[in-house]
Amino acid sequence: MNVELSQSSLSGTARAPSSKSYTHRAILAAGYSGGALVYDPLVSADTKATMRAVDAFGGDVTDTGEALEIDGFDGEPQIPADVIDCANSGTTMRLVSGTTALVDGITVLTGDSSLRSRPQGPMLSAIEQLDGRAESSRGNGKAPLVMKGPVSGDTVSIPGDVSSQYISALLMAGALTEDGIDIELETELKSAPYVDITLELLADFGVEAEKDGRTFSVPGGQFYEPTDGEYHVPGDFSSISYLLAAGAVAAKEDEELRIRGAYPSAQGDTFIVDVLDRMGADVNWNRNDGILTVKRSSLSGVEVDVGDTPDLLPTVAVLGAIADGETTIVNCEHVRYKETDRVAVMASELDALGAVVEEEEDELTIRGEESDLSGTDVAGHGDHRIVMSLAVAGLVADGTTTIAGAEHVDVSFPNFFEVLYDLGAKIER
Repeated sequence: MNVELSQSSLSGTARAPSSKSYTHRAILAAGYSGGALVYDPLVSADTKATMRAVDAFGGDVTDTGEALEIDGFDGEPQIPADVIDCANSGTTMRLVSGTTALVDGITVLTGDSSLRSRPQGPMLSAIEQLDGRAESSRGNGKAPLVMKGPVSGDTVSIPGDVSSQYISALLMAGALTEDGIDIELETELKSAPYVDITLELLADFGVEAEKDGRTFSVPGGQFYEPTDGEYHVPGDFSSISYLLAAGAVAAKEDEELRIRGAYPSAQGDTFIVDVLDRMGADVNWNRNDGILTVKRSSLSGVEVDVGDTPDLLPTVAVLGAIADGETTIVNCEHVRYKETDRVAVMASELDALGAVVEEEEDELTIRGEESDLSGTDVAGHGDHRIVMSLAVAGLVADGTTTIAGAEHVDVSFPNFFEVLYDLGAKIER
């Protein structure tokens, strides 16, 4: 699907979608339990992949319209009857890799061509260290993956700078092993707030886990039991970043854009509020009421370290192309291993729009004072975050910006373009 955007002025109120990160974890945690209700979930292409995985392991997920009603497999995942297709969801594959280590039999995980290109080696190594079987069917450390348990627990050593989701997967599964799991990181942890999300959610499901420097530990023999049998998913700050950015660059003169559902949580992407504030945006956050307000502002370039917040790189790159001065995004090599190489893709697509961009292995520099954005044809590269960030650019670029592959917003923000339209964006499909 192609979407066309023209210069627009926005105002009004939007509600943040629920968090994809929390939804994935809540679905799997409810699967690990005897059963639970998950309220306010993000039902998207990615989270549906996790729902299918829970079903495959012997659970049952039903969307009642008010909540996800999940009958769990009570800590004993069954051998799947078929290959588990994780589609384009890297989070699904990495989290349920931990589940496979609990299964007394073989599980095969696969996905689409993008997912099959992403590295899974550290997780395979971790399961082998636990005396499970973990192989790449093509021998390249990538899916399809062939996994076999059960493991009883032990100590594993893995790198921390490839994906924090390996730590999350091991913590979630480790609570159900006999002996528990200790995870020792060989390198500095990137995307650390995502592990904080996992620790917060585990506590909400009654599971004890802790971190001490580069070591994470979860005792075995535990049970997943959420309070009152239910869990409520918070709003998603990764998605909020596009709405905040849109307001900062395209809100109507002397009016504000309001975003509801922005409650504090362990999400690292709340960092976008600080980034916009440092760039000079008129942004205010009422944390008690969960309301963000933002006005169109004159922005200035800054340096942004995305080591802990890789999903913000596309948003910050677009803001840098609109701001005065130079914006440098540093510590971003790990952002190349997402749905696509987001560093290279943003450099390419912003260049097509007229931005002056310099790409290095671990750094992206955008010279806003030399950039003059003009509408053109750009590609979403099958990546929801690329599509949404380019849409923000399209709100201010001269002429019309056409984004190919816009349907991929279904991964995390299915009604993104409807929300923009309701705020006043000029959009045609």
